[in-house]
Amino acid sequence: MEGLKLSDAELMIYIHPSKSRNVFKAICRELSALLFQYNETFDGVLLAYDATVKSKQAKILAGLHPYFGVRVNTRLLLFDPKPNSLVEGEIVKVSPESIHCIVLGFSAAVVTDVDIREEFKYKVRDGEGCFVSRSHKRHALKVGTMLRLQVQSFDEEVMHIAGSLLPENTGCVKWLEKHSEEASSHMDRDNKRRKIA
Repeated sequence: MEGLKLSDAELMIYIHPSKSRNVFKAICRELSALLFQYNETFDGVLLAYDATVKSKQAKILAGLHPYFGVRVNTRLLLFDPKPNSLVEGEIVKVSPESIHCIVLGFSAAVVTDVDIREEFKYKVRDGEGCFVSRSHKRHALKVGTMLRLQVQSFDEEVMHIAGSLLPENTGCVKWLEKHSEEASSHMDRDNKRRKIA
């Protein structure tokens, strides 16, 4: 999935003196407060981190409540989907006007009917709405399906993705992977036949 990136960073974490007994725990608490929020410094949403204290020395800041700064080496997993990148999420709602899904368990994504390619037609099966491909009947988009969609925009404040299913490489992830495997196996067989002949 696109939109995920690893980043190495050297950070200065400021800790209150009352937390000086367990500095590493205090560092983890400060970094955990940044999880699942867009951060301009990191240029993305912090999903996970791995931190190591660089030095045992700390810089004490002057003031009424003197904090001390600890240098920390971190490895950060960030989520920042750019326009035209592909992301995957689980469909949670399907209506004739839109498909709603959750990406990575925290970000909402919606694909409106104008951004769903004409190949897909809305149908009601077993009392539930779904979009089914006209050319490939097994390519269905229903609640619980993992959906690959193209990002049109990402709202950092509310973690909302506006997506599109217009490109051919979007749709049900399982179907797309199976279809690409079948296509590559057909190509392999054709290449072997050419070599034999």
